[in-house]
Amino acid sequence: MYFFLVGLILSCCLANGAVDINKLFESMTIEEKCGQMTQINFDVAQKSGDQTNYDDNPINITILEYAIKQKHVGSILNAPYNLAQKSSNWQQVIKTIQDVVQETDKKIPIIYGIDSIHGAHYIQESVLFPQAISLAGSFNLEMTKKIAEIISIETRAVGIPWNFNPVLDVGRQPVWPRLFETYGEDPYLVGKMGEAFIKGSQGNDLKNRTKVATCLKHYVGYSLPFNGKDRTPAFIPENMLRDVFLPPFEKGVLAGSPTVMVNSGEVNGIPGHAN
Repeated sequence: MYFFLVGLILSCCLANGAVDINKLFESMTIEEKCGQMTQINFDVAQKSGDQTNYDDNPINITILEYAIKQKHVGSILNAPYNLAQKSSNWQQVIKTIQDVVQETDKKIPIIYGIDSIHGAHYIQESVLFPQAISLAGSFNLEMTKKIAEIISIETRAVGIPWNFNPVLDVGRQPVWPRLFETYGEDPYLVGKMGEAFIKGSQGNDLKNRTKVATCLKHYVGYSLPFNGKDRTPAFIPENMLRDVFLPPFEKGVLAGSPTVMVNSGEVNGIPGHAN
């Protein structure tokens, strides 16, 4: 937990210049540490009703201030109303959130994450690309890297530094409804395509304001649910886990991805978040 929190704080304090991370960490209460490990969906702090004007700020400022100032929330994900927003509205949202952070004692920036999977599709007028299964069919690593560069530029331009991609699940369950999000059935190809996406997204320096941090998902065995339905139990022998499902994640870690999303289902009777 210590190393996770220090890494989390360090990653989001880089923009604020030199910060003594150890002193900051030691000064935090248990409640603040738990808050930093808490991520909420945007709709928690969203104005009620439907979005009718894309120029209006969708944030319920009272709830946002409570989440950040009282509960010390460290991260927010997803789009307002689960809809693509104008670039200007995204910038307004991110600024509002970070402005509230500046009113806190520790001033640890919120880490905002989004699913920019086949393009920055939660940003209006962004470039859309084929899904991962189609890119895998091209076997074109350079094209995949270039696509990741474009997605990174458009995502970071609105103030979002974290992308929940690439999907490194190996697609071996044909009735699983999210099969199209994978790079297919071959662990080697999945690993190589994921590696190319990471390099395109992050470059050599995550402090570069045109780059975003990647997130490897869904660790591990998420793509082989026994009955084919999403987020349902998987039963996978350990040798198959090691030979088929783990290698792409190993390659992703070695490529420099700083975060991993855990399987929200269960494998062999053990929930991913408790394994």
